Amino acid sequence: MELSSSNMQNQLELSRNTNDIQGLDTLRRAAQSGDQGALVEAAKQFEGIFLQMMLKSMRKAQDVLADEESPFNSEQVKFYRDMHDQQLATDLATNGSVGLADIIVKQLGQLADGYTPASIIRNDGNLSVLNQHRIKSIQQAQDAVLGQPNYKASSFETPQQFLETLYPQAKQAAEQLGLDPKALLAQAAVETGWGKYLIHNAQGQNSHNLFGVKADKSWTGNKTLIDSIEFEQGIAKTAKSPFRAYDSFGDALQDYVDFVKQNPRYQDAINNTEQAPRYFAELQQAGYATDPEYANKVVSVLNGDIMQAFKP
Repeated sequence: MELSSSNMQNQLELSRNTNDIQGLDTLRRAAQSGDQGALVEAAKQFEGIFLQMMLKSMRKAQDVLADEESPFNSEQVKFYRDMHDQQLATDLATNGSVGLADIIVKQLGQLADGYTPASIIRNDGNLSVLNQHRIKSIQQAQDAVLGQPNYKASSFETPQQFLETLYPQAKQAAEQLGLDPKALLAQAAVETGWGKYLIHNAQGQNSHNLFGVKADKSWTGNKTLIDSIEFEQGIAKTAKSPFRAYDSFGDALQDYVDFVKQNPRYQDAINNTEQAPRYFAELQQAGYATDPEYANKVVSVLNGDIMQAFKP
């Protein structure tokens, strides 16, 4: 037999009593049935819990200064005092003293104008949606960048050929940093897609830029102006930037060594070259790349099957 609206409301109001277990069960069943009154009562109880936590914190601060010998500071007195505070918090919430319950009802009930529906209020915590949006933005940026004529297929047909060709020169460069040569090649692989996407100038000449080093004001050599992928607040976008151009891969490797060693902001990275993951983490932290996953990507390649199977 279903309860009448007035009887249901009376039983919901009983749930405000902190000792009324039956009233709480009524609230639970009403909420499951979609009763709007249950939402109101649940919101009031949430506000009551919030107020109760505030009172409890205040009491703890008071107890620190209390006289332990006082009869008003006994465990029995504290027990009944806490019960009183619980009911006081519930009564304050019922009277709308704070107004938190009203906001919760409007937010969850979606009955008032000017309030964001509860179904989307925490979309910022929906990692699946965020990841899909981020992946889509990266893919769109990559398509825009790699589709331009400045990126042309290199002479490296396979990752194995990429590693075999560059390893001798990478070894010489890595020794100057105290870094594993494979770590250096892993970074170059991430920057160029295992050498498949190397920057070329308008005349089709290869820039040999293995590490995406940009041509800042201090650079006096050749450079190529192209669209590149940059990240702003984790979102991939295209931006036109000048990049350094070299005569050979050996020059690119040596310039990379000089670039990170001579730049003070990369000092923490230079101090941690014995541990490749830490080196790349410090490199990213210092602003080497705007991609928030840059260090993870390089370490993933370094620990991946291709690199692990490579025997110089």
